[in-house]
Amino acid sequence: MNRFKQYILLSFTALCIAAVYLSGCTKLNVTPVSTLTPANFPTTPAQFVAATGPIYTAFSSLAPGRQWWLTEDISTDMEVLVARGGNWFDGGTYSTMNLHTYTADNGMLETMWQWGFTTISTCNQVLSLFNSVPESATKTQTVAEIKTMRALAYFFMMDNFGNVPITTTFGDISNLGTQPRAKVFTFIESELVAQIPNLSTTVGASTYGRPTKYLAYAILAKMYLNAAYYTGTARYQDCVTMCDNIIQDSKYALDADYLGMFKPNNGPQITDFIYAIPFDAVHAQYMYYARWTLHPALKKKYSMPYAPDGPVYTYPSYYAYFNDPNDIRKGQYLTGKQYYNDGTPITITTTNIGLDASYSGPSPNATVVHQLEFTPNIVWRNNSTFDIGNDELANEEGYRNNKFYPDSLASSRNQSNDVPLFRYADILLEKGEAILRGATVTNGQTPLLLVNQVRTRAKAAAFTSVTLTTLLEERAREFADEGWRRNDLIRYGMYENAWGIKTDADPNKRIFPIPTPELQLNSKLVQNPGY
Repeated sequence: MNRFKQYILLSFTALCIAAVYLSGCTKLNVTPVSTLTPANFPTTPAQFVAATGPIYTAFSSLAPGRQWWLTEDISTDMEVLVARGGNWFDGGTYSTMNLHTYTADNGMLETMWQWGFTTISTCNQVLSLFNSVPESATKTQTVAEIKTMRALAYFFMMDNFGNVPITTTFGDISNLGTQPRAKVFTFIESELVAQIPNLSTTVGASTYGRPTKYLAYAILAKMYLNAAYYTGTARYQDCVTMCDNIIQDSKYALDADYLGMFKPNNGPQITDFIYAIPFDAVHAQYMYYARWTLHPALKKKYSMPYAPDGPVYTYPSYYAYFNDPNDIRKGQYLTGKQYYNDGTPITITTTNIGLDASYSGPSPNATVVHQLEFTPNIVWRNNSTFDIGNDELANEEGYRNNKFYPDSLASSRNQSNDVPLFRYADILLEKGEAILRGATVTNGQTPLLLVNQVRTRAKAAAFTSVTLTTLLEERAREFADEGWRRNDLIRYGMYENAWGIKTDADPNKRIFPIPTPELQLNSKLVQNPGY
């Protein structure tokens, strides 16, 4: 198994728990089954990690590898999942995300909801079983880690769905009603603050993929930066405080090799990662980002075990943010004519009509050899079906993000690239933004100094001044394809902007609808406004 992932993915060894993977918050009344006896209580750190295994497998399940990542990205001006000749339309599942016409029947949102509340329920279940475990320092730390993971799951649910139930006791069905977002915010905040004293400050292989004090600080920093939107009350100085808690301890740094941070062999050696989800092509699957962004003709170049589908295209207006020719972050994109590593052109053998469906010459079926070339513009041929066509030229529209580099050692489309959720670079930019929004400078770290640290690592020219606008543009460059664009656009009031063929500007769409299946299962849920 790859790197430290085996440590995270241990099955139960010291503790037998009948883990129930629930479909949503409405099924929290299953009686936990425990075979705990004094003979099998967990006592060592490794045994406690093994006992909490279902929490991490629930959290790293399908949603981070597909629905969460896709939802956060394709609902923005960054990327779009296009339909091609009827392929990938899927009843509008993907197109409605980009057009902001999504409804409570969208299956991606149901998977998101299940992911979050399965994790929350699993946390509650393990905590209930830990009640009979004797007290110890290791138990205290493990309980703090579980509650931090539960808070992290609640953060994603609050960010995406706004008003959600709060339940902390496994099997308790009395608290299944929708709670206001501000109350959920306060709950998450209080949970994290309470757990911080008991979380580890160790950073490295022994804590990789598990919560530390710094993850708690990072979640709080993100919450406080967005607090004016979440609760109506700005908390920018609190954001700076949380960022300082991370910066001052000097446990993290900006890795020199930006692109290398996202390759399949990433892991605890990456000093920029405050918290990453460990994935493994065999043992911890569902991470297959390359499948969504790469063209099938790239299979040979990257020694991929399958031909990728590549329906996720980058909008040219987003790629335009990469306007410094020396910025190494441009290297995450595939643009223009494509070549093998030895310089040989990557070619595709097709026909005139297969290359261009609009071909009207005398030889539609004549063979043509075409070099793969990604072009910037995306042109819809049928707006109602979100279709750009399915000829070869259409398949090459849009630049392609290759940040999460294909895994040549995998035997399937699953990759071993760990997915970072919180990075040190984010902490630097969050602090800079909070100061620009009104917080006081601390430790001499001005927004300009903070942003230029990130730009220096990227080999981009230093700024001479920075504004909220230029900082957002820097975030676009630094965190492309990492799932934070929706969060950023909402905070900046730009989620209602037009892009592609999107015209919907309804501010209610900042919060996703509670999925229909959950409403049907739980009559105490109240649908969000506008749906």
